[in-house]
Amino acid sequence: MSHSLSFTLVAPGVHRLADSLVNIYVVEEAGQLTVIDAGMPALYRPLAAALAAINRSVSDIRAVLITHGHPDHIGLAERLRTEAGATIWVHEADALLLRDPRHIMANSKNERSLLPYLLKRPASFSIPIHLARAGGFTARPVLSTSTFHGGETLNIPGEPTVIATPGHTRGSSSFLLAARRVLFTGDALVTADGMTGRIGPTIVSRAFTNDSQQAITSLDALANLDIDVALPGHGEPITSAFNAALDQARTAEAR
Repeated sequence: MSHSLSFTLVAPGVHRLADSLVNIYVVEEAGQLTVIDAGMPALYRPLAAALAAINRSVSDIRAVLITHGHPDHIGLAERLRTEAGATIWVHEADALLLRDPRHIMANSKNERSLLPYLLKRPASFSIPIHLARAGGFTARPVLSTSTFHGGETLNIPGEPTVIATPGHTRGSSSFLLAARRVLFTGDALVTADGMTGRIGPTIVSRAFTNDSQQAITSLDALANLDIDVALPGHGEPITSAFNAALDQARTAEAR
């Protein structure tokens, strides 16, 4: 893998594949795998290499859970569905974004334009450039999905329970592995926001958020969970004081 990629064990049977922008998580159970978020098309080879390092392969992937339907989280979904036979799971409110990825911005309106962020912080230009280079704007439509509503425990490796956390998108969701005390927050709660340069627990900038006030309210659904680690879509894991991290995200100035 390239120097900008890492593959690490972040919880029992849970691995994190991270590039400079986004995280993909792999959950192992009895030799079968669930992937949390599908990154971007260019991450296929790094993912395959990472799986080989733990004596697994793409063919072991049984399910792909999508926290929300943005380009940097769905890029490999259709390829994993067709090549591994994986079932692709997404909240019903974001299913359209997977079926029609070329029109995500039209189908999921954000609160603010990208332009003010790009003008105020030139370093944020790296985000769309990285997305383009990694194929983030050329994701294949996902031709078959399974949907959830929130509250279900899915019968897939890891047995994740769905927690609806709308705001970032209408169907934004988090996933709890109760037996392993692990929470995947997707972009409902991140620890790095490339558009603002913010590091630490926060919601995502308004340039990529459908409803920031709803996103803050949705953090209540994650409070007081019995977990050891929270794994965000962007940034480093949260391994202590999770409720304090939620408080920090709530009080951070919306940008």
